[in-house]
Amino acid sequence: MPYSLILVVALGMMFERQLRDGFPIQNVVASDLHPGFWEAGHKLFNSTPDTFPVPFVAGDAFNPDHLEIVPPFYSPPHTPVPKLSELTSLNPLRGHVSAIHASSFFHLFDEAKQLHLAKALAGLLSPEPGSIILGAHGGRPEKGYRVEALGSNWRGVQMFCHSPESWIELWEEQVFKKGTVKVEAKLYEVIVPGAAGHIFEAQCRIDEDTVQLN
Repeated sequence: MPYSLILVVALGMMFERQLRDGFPIQNVVASDLHPGFWEAGHKLFNSTPDTFPVPFVAGDAFNPDHLEIVPPFYSPPHTPVPKLSELTSLNPLRGHVSAIHASSFFHLFDEAKQLHLAKALAGLLSPEPGSIILGAHGGRPEKGYRVEALGSNWRGVQMFCHSPESWIELWEEQVFKKGTVKVEAKLYEVIVPGAAGHIFEAQCRIDEDTVQLN
C-alpha cells in the first residue's frame, strides 16, 4: 500500500494538489514541527478531522525519536505497513512511503543539516520503482550563502542554498547509491517587491532500471 508524506505542511495547502492528482486521501499523512499550523489550516479551509481525515504527526525532523536516519532501502522492508492513524512518529514509515513532498524547507538550515534531512527522508522512501521525493526550495546558480533582502529596514538573514548541480550531487552521491536514483532540478528567478532571489524545483525518483526488488 503506497503512502504519501507531506512534510512541513504549514496550513496544508499542498494537499489540494495531491488529492486532485488522484492520490487516495486515506494513504496521506502530514507532519510539521508545530501542530498549530495544521489546526489553523482546518479553520482556513472550514474542515475538521472528520471531513478531512488526514493524520497529522507533530515532531522535530532532527529528533531521532521522530525521524531517525537509516540507510535507504534497496529491497522491500521487512517491517509491517503501519496504520497511519496510529503513528506517533515517522519512524514506522521507513521504506513504506512512495511520495514525499517537502517544500520551502531545506533552505531553512545550513549545508550539514540539509544533508541530515536528505538522509532522514531517504530512509522513509519505498524502494519501489517510481517512488519520489519532490519539492521546491531556495536556490542559487552556485551553492552557498546568500542574504535575502526583505525590505529597506531589514538587515537580512543568512540562507544556505544549493545550486541545481550541487542538489543533484547531494542525492545521487551522498544520500543514495550512485546510479539508483534519477534526480532533476531546475532553477527559477523570483522577484517580488523588496526581495529577489532564486528557487529551484526538484525531484528524486527511484530508478526502475537499477533498483532490485527481489
